[in-house]
Amino acid sequence: MKQNITFIYPLSDDLVKKMKKDRVISKNMDLLSEFMKYTFDFPDILDQIPENAELVILPENDSEMYRENMKIVKKLQKEGHSFVIIKMKRPEPVPTPLVEVVGKA
Repeated sequence: MKQNITFIYPLSDDLVKKMKKDRVISKNMDLLSEFMKYTFDFPDILDQIPENAELVILPENDSEMYRENMKIVKKLQKEGHSFVIIKMKRPEPVPTPLVEVVGKA
C-alpha cells in the first residue's frame, strides 16, 4: 500500500522575517519603478521634491505595503529626516491574453 507522506519544515522566525523583508523590498522597487515611469512623462513633479529628501511611496491599493511604509514614515519623523510622501496606486497586473488560432495560417 502506497502512503503519501508530507514533511512540514517549520520556518524559523528569522527566516520568516527575511522573507517578509525581501517581499517588502521587491514591492517597493516595483513602486519606485512605476513612479520613475511617471516622472519620465511628467518631469515637473521632481521639482516638488526637495534636495536630499527621502522618498516614501504609500500605495493606496495595497494596505500591507501602506502599513509597512508608514513604519518608515514614523521612523523618519522620529529621527528628524526630511522626506516626501508619494501616494499612488500600485499598477494592476496586465492579464495574459488568450490567443486562439482559428483556421490555417
